[in-house]
Amino acid sequence: MKDEPAVPTVELRAWRQFLMLAEHLHFGRAAALLHMTQPPLTLAMQQMERRLGVALFERTRRSVALTPAGLALVEPVRQLLRQAAALPALARSATSGEIGRIRLGFISTVGFGPLPAWLRGFRERCPGISVELREATGDVQLKAFERTEIDAGFVLHAPGMAPGAALGLQTLSLGVEPLVLALPESLPWAAARRLRPSDILAQPLVIFPRAITPSLFDAVLAFYHRQGVTPAIAQEAIQMQTIVNLVSAGLGIALVPKAVTQLQRAGVVYRPLPAALAAAAPQCETSLVWPAGAEPAVQRFVEFVRELL
Repeated sequence: MKDEPAVPTVELRAWRQFLMLAEHLHFGRAAALLHMTQPPLTLAMQQMERRLGVALFERTRRSVALTPAGLALVEPVRQLLRQAAALPALARSATSGEIGRIRLGFISTVGFGPLPAWLRGFRERCPGISVELREATGDVQLKAFERTEIDAGFVLHAPGMAPGAALGLQTLSLGVEPLVLALPESLPWAAARRLRPSDILAQPLVIFPRAITPSLFDAVLAFYHRQGVTPAIAQEAIQMQTIVNLVSAGLGIALVPKAVTQLQRAGVVYRPLPAALAAAAPQCETSLVWPAGAEPAVQRFVEFVRELL
């Protein structure tokens, strides 16, 4: 395999000299504006032409003109120098968190709730920061943090049991909300004025797998056990949308975060737990998590959410 030919490199200083000469087409004036004498400028242009392997200027004793190759380079060189001049400010903006990228994991319950409005507000405040959304359950997000594939995430868990401590993740609680019943509309008592605990506890349960949110799964089962019942798990499903759809199909009932009630499905009735069960019922907490020492753009997003809370 033959070696590829070396790409000729030209320093920015030489490109500035080229552009000044291209704009003025006079070695003396261009040299004066560059604060140099004419001979070094002439030598620099000759070296550039040898390095590129093309003539950039046509020279006579009385005039200087651009060749087609030189003319073709003028605008790209202008853009190059503008970009180079902007680099220090770009670096300062990135350091201060004015620009950047956030790879944000989120659970569906946050998507049903405040996330869309928060993203709109954050974009208005920090237009230089792009946010890449990745819907994922808590377990998937933790693995993504380990692989440094996301920068922050919204996760669901039992109150006070925020995941990620082993990874050194920082936590900001968005608040605690109750779990409510999602009932198949086909149940004869689903719309009754008063729900009987015995009717609820006797129904098969649709729930998420324990691996997704262990603390919340354990809290739900502990709630049943406190009532002297071992629930019959009819089906496990990863996404809250799927759980609600399975309830709609009559496979069982579900305990879902209150935020899920915004997801309306035909055949599903949302009800709070009756008072006899509500006192012992599990709750859920949503938290924003991010690594210690996160990039400035991530810190800006965290502070934005903190202000809203």
